[in-house]
Amino acid sequence: MRRINLRVIPRAKQNKIDIDNDGTYRIHITAAPVDNAANVAVIKMLSEYFDVPKSQIKIVRGDTSRTKMVEIS
Repeated sequence: MRRINLRVIPRAKQNKIDIDNDGTYRIHITAAPVDNAANVAVIKMLSEYFDVPKSQIKIVRGDTSRTKMVEIS
């Protein structure tokens, strides 16, 4: 199990994942932060990026914030 820090950029032009120098994952998503759509998109992108099922990814902190901590088991 590991925890990673994220910085989410909603309403981006395209979906992509970058890693900052400090190890924070910067996730650009096209979804808007409305009705939990952005969080669903983040979990989907992370599951594809790390090749794990979506059920193994959980937002631990920052559910309504752009800065999040995610646990991958």
